[in-house]
Amino acid sequence: MASRFAHLHVHSHYSLMRGADTIEALAQAARGRGMDRFALTDTNALYGFVFYRQICEERGLKPIAGAEVVSASGATPDRAGAAPDRAVLLARGREGYRSLCRVLTARHLDPDFSLARAVRENAASLLLLSGQRSLLSVLRDALPVYAELVPGRDDRGLLRWARGEGIACVATNDVHFVHREGHRLHHTLRAIARNATLDRVPLDDLAEPDRTFLSAEEMEERFPHAPEAIENAGRLAEECAVDWSMGRTVFPSYPLERGDAFEILRARCEAGILHRYGRDPDPAVRARLDRELAVIGDKGFADYFLIVEAITSRTPRICGRGSGAASIVAYLLGITHVDPVRHNLFFERFLSPERKDPPDIDVDFAWDERDQIQLDVLQENGAPVRAAMVANHVGFRSRAAIHEIAKVYGLPEEEIRNVTKRLKHFWGLEDPIERLDGHPRFRDVDFEPPWPEILAQAIALEGHPRHLSVHSGGIVLVPDSLADHVPVEIAPKGVPIVQWEKDQVEDYGLVKMDLLGNRSLAVIRDALLAVARNTGREIDERTWNPIDDPDTRRLVAEGDTLGCFYAESPSMRQLQRKAGVGDFDHLVIHSSIIRPAANRYIREYVRRLQGGAYDPIHPALQHTLDETYGIMVYQEDVTKVSMEMAGFTLAHAEGLRKALGHKRPVKPLRAYQEEFFAGAAERGVDRPVVEQVWEMILSFAGYSFCKPHSASYALVSFRSAWLRAHFPAEFMAAVISNQGGYYSTFAYVSEARRMGLRVLPPDVNASAREYTGRGRELRVGLMQLKGFHAEAAGALLGERARGGPFASFAELRRRVALHLSDAELLVKSGACDSIGEGRTRPELLWELYLGLGANGRPGATGDLFAPEPVNAPHAQAYDRATVLRHEVETLGFLLSAHPLEPFERALKTRGVIRACDLSRHAGQRVRVGGWFVTSKPVQTKDHEPMEFLSFEDTTALYDATLFPGAYRRFCHLLTASRPFVLEGRVEEDMGVCTLVVEGLARL
Repeated sequence: MASRFAHLHVHSHYSLMRGADTIEALAQAARGRGMDRFALTDTNALYGFVFYRQICEERGLKPIAGAEVVSASGATPDRAGAAPDRAVLLARGREGYRSLCRVLTARHLDPDFSLARAVRENAASLLLLSGQRSLLSVLRDALPVYAELVPGRDDRGLLRWARGEGIACVATNDVHFVHREGHRLHHTLRAIARNATLDRVPLDDLAEPDRTFLSAEEMEERFPHAPEAIENAGRLAEECAVDWSMGRTVFPSYPLERGDAFEILRARCEAGILHRYGRDPDPAVRARLDRELAVIGDKGFADYFLIVEAITSRTPRICGRGSGAASIVAYLLGITHVDPVRHNLFFERFLSPERKDPPDIDVDFAWDERDQIQLDVLQENGAPVRAAMVANHVGFRSRAAIHEIAKVYGLPEEEIRNVTKRLKHFWGLEDPIERLDGHPRFRDVDFEPPWPEILAQAIALEGHPRHLSVHSGGIVLVPDSLADHVPVEIAPKGVPIVQWEKDQVEDYGLVKMDLLGNRSLAVIRDALLAVARNTGREIDERTWNPIDDPDTRRLVAEGDTLGCFYAESPSMRQLQRKAGVGDFDHLVIHSSIIRPAANRYIREYVRRLQGGAYDPIHPALQHTLDETYGIMVYQEDVTKVSMEMAGFTLAHAEGLRKALGHKRPVKPLRAYQEEFFAGAAERGVDRPVVEQVWEMILSFAGYSFCKPHSASYALVSFRSAWLRAHFPAEFMAAVISNQGGYYSTFAYVSEARRMGLRVLPPDVNASAREYTGRGRELRVGLMQLKGFHAEAAGALLGERARGGPFASFAELRRRVALHLSDAELLVKSGACDSIGEGRTRPELLWELYLGLGANGRPGATGDLFAPEPVNAPHAQAYDRATVLRHEVETLGFLLSAHPLEPFERALKTRGVIRACDLSRHAGQRVRVGGWFVTSKPVQTKDHEPMEFLSFEDTTALYDATLFPGAYRRFCHLLTASRPFVLEGRVEEDMGVCTLVVEGLARL
């Protein structure tokens, strides 16, 4: 029986910068008004379609696939200045959905898009609603069309015309928000989209305040003159209800000239055994391979593995990671580099007979090689589009949301920045004014109107999608055309993207592979190239495995790992020093247990590691957790413990693990908790033990790693640490040159000095573009010069390579056409000292200025009309203060001195101790000088703000803690690139010292 009425034109917040409410809010509104369905028709998009289907299923609603399609412009040679064509398209069945995806893809990919033409070419199983008479007339012979009657938009005139033309009508309300109050948020969104203040948004760009989610009775009241339009809305909703399943995996196909994909996979694995294990592998290797191949063959995944292998074989610099690193098949194909048999990696975390998800192998490439790999894959699958990048739905986030909203309210930039610059990680509570008003960072800020409304709207917009970007590495591949499954559009960077983010891609059934960028792989590459260049020693990255090197193990155990991938953060270095072990297997544990929610278990882990006695939390878990000292560390521990203690099946246990990760769960976490407790009780486990285990399980909520992922990263960490231990100059040069590490360039340069390296300034004859290292010397590269044009660096290095070193400053100017600003940078930074021929830097600058030609460039030789040369005057060398100031101006930090050196006298009068001596003062109250390095704001369990910090003096890097009381007193003083005097108590915990700050002052 047809529904009485259903909304067929509804916008959610996926109508970007227009819709005000979430799909959840719309679904709740439908249920609250007694409706069992509504059509989601976001503008030119199916951005939220998979979520919409899932939400409808959860709420007992029947989804309807649709979209409002709006052409970029309706203007044609015979319709100059016409409004854009606009229509709502609704899909009847799977075929209609495919047609809808094709029309939306054409809307985004075809620069000459015509709505009428696109609908005519893809009319199968589509319905069209429109208020545009010309469009209805043109398309009435191609598919069922309906005149869309919207209250207050000449609905009576359109009704008369449609009845005269014999075109049926349907009633909608073009819903943009659930309640009238949503119009304010809609207005704000339109102002942000236009980069205008609220009063400058044209009325014709705003939905009317009446565009709300009306009940059936309210819609009937608005259409007493067109009861058939109400009836048609209910009937079409019945016709268009989605009745086809979703979630069946759509596998890409491996191009085969002959043979079977599975047999090819088996043959390549056999070759991989010979390469990885030799001619006589352990029987466990063969058994593991046979077990994995059985699952892969049964599920039809052979093509996927061959495709990933084809992609990863393009470069030796890869790090296969994620759960896929547990697969021996991936290891034998060279996709991953950690032996899953030796390191006891759990394959079922990746694939199992019970698992319905498609496989998902994440692969890291060197960050500056990744884009080309992705482009190659996209171009090889481009006609029709069989491959595209996964989208990111970029949402409003606290600081940016406040900034954008305050702008449209007309507030001055300085006032806005005064608020946003103080925000850190405590945003998002229900009452932001009360929260911010009481926060020490906002003690001098007055939140007068309109700030309360601005902050309330920022809370409302938190997470709302604003625009699409490209996922950092996710690519989807299909065997036919992506446009049969999901609309495709072009991202601003010029690559095709699907309209969904990763969760919807996976839930629909598309197979995603992540081709990601990793700066540490480039660091390792560049360091190895430098080692080969400097020493002649070449290392094959495909087979290099330094995990048994004693020097590397010692370095890791001491936490001496600044610059080493995934082992350089303050918390990780502290854990390494507390544990005092540097072998590979323990590093794998540490890189997983370091997650924030596991802090309470880290101390117990270290105690047990160092020989402390403990009993297994339950006998059933004795062997399950033996390698991690009875503590749950990895994601798969949740799976194993749930199976062992509560009798969960593998699929059920995986569902619990996903629910902990906040991915849209099959059921709420509370339901899993009840089942876990019930299952454990049936097995005779005491309630207190179950509660203790469940609390440990909850520590995996949100952020955690599986063991294969940690093992893959630990191998990169070990390779980094090996280079730091054996070739420190080459390694640190590569770390700084590739940028993007945990610390600033200054922090790495300081560390290089502490490592005993001599840091040399930039030099026009000795510097490369990047930092370079050799022996015990680290040379600053031209890249460090602030404002030095890339073209100038290229010209200088190219000329030096062709014509040899520069003998003098005059020769440099003659051979390389440098702009004045670039030449000044070279002189002020000291890069020309070696070719100054005894002249001071001021004298070189005089020579530069007096030799200028037109356009601010040095004058060319041989000019008949050039003025007589003027000799540069004699000038004293810059004093020390000026040299240091120029270093900061040109390099961004002090190079020839530590930034605390100018404050040595002031520090001595304060009675400070050296940072390297902190351990001698454990338990004592001390003062120490510090240059701010980095910080991490956190909250206590009572939601009080505090902060972990790192400082350094001329002798060492050290860690400090601002607990809530000290944080309230001193957080407003903390800024980068400033010297401080810190006062507090030195606390020692398992051999590691931290300064608990009680006083802090700027110098």
